Amino acid sequence: MSCPNRRFRVPASLLAAFTLAAFGALALTPMTALGVEPIDRLEEPRPQPTSDPEAVAELLRRLASTPRARPSAEPTPSPTPDPTPMPPGFDISYPQCGDDYPEDFSFAIVGVNGGRVHSRNPCLGPGDDPSQLEWAGRYAELYANTGNPGPELSLYWPIGQTEPRECDTVDNPGADSVDCAYAYGWNAAEHAYGLALDAFADLEWADADAERLPGAPTWWLDVEDANSWRDDRGLNIAALEGAVNYLESMEVQEVGFYSTPRLWDRITGGTDVFADYPSWHAGASDLEDAKDRCDDTAFTGGELRMVQWIDEGFDANHRC
Repeated sequence: MSCPNRRFRVPASLLAAFTLAAFGALALTPMTALGVEPIDRLEEPRPQPTSDPEAVAELLRRLASTPRARPSAEPTPSPTPDPTPMPPGFDISYPQCGDDYPEDFSFAIVGVNGGRVHSRNPCLGPGDDPSQLEWAGRYAELYANTGNPGPELSLYWPIGQTEPRECDTVDNPGADSVDCAYAYGWNAAEHAYGLALDAFADLEWADADAERLPGAPTWWLDVEDANSWRDDRGLNIAALEGAVNYLESMEVQEVGFYSTPRLWDRITGGTDVFADYPSWHAGASDLEDAKDRCDDTAFTGGELRMVQWIDEGFDANHRC
């Protein structure tokens, strides 16, 4: 039924939509503290409510046709590039004299002996060939050869020596003894330490009258059957103890052993006397093999610190 004399009434659904639109417009209007309008900008006039049905309809059409901003998709993160592989460490000694030494390395170890106890690496310090110590840098680690040839073969056997232990003295007779082997190892390490100290001084990295190496570098004792050893493994262990104790008396940063499990067993009987000292294993075929071997048991019974392999003619090393 029609009622021509009644006022036009906006449908409830239309009015509700308008109300929401009006409140939405109000909500988008910036609010200011304590009702104080900003004075450094002009604002658009706020839309006023209206009861005109055509105006309401027009407003709703405009709202419906206005495209709404859609949230942009999250950017796909770029894959993190693989970091540049760190170069290995290298150890060099007298066999590499005169060669072009590796240019990139993460650490370096230099041999101070010429392959046997009481000998000198001719390229350790300044000489006819470039200094290997200078190549390695001030913070290089060092390694020394070890051995125990016994009194019949060695020209350096400590007969008559009284410190650090007596060897074939009146009070302690006998040249082929544990004490003599210990003193021989002590003397060998002392000689190697002196070679390194001279090289540091020649490079002006230490004073000419210095008694200790600056920085107290780490020392590795090379235990291989290419050097002379006794059949009595107890005497061999004593020689190694003497070398360790001398280096520790000089307050070096650390002492470790270089060998292989097979050689260590052959020379020392697989002793665990040095279980508190790290091992440096030789014998890996490449870098991946070296990494895999880091899970091996260290021949000293302590920590396996490094594994060595051959890389383009040089001894390369991976720290475990």
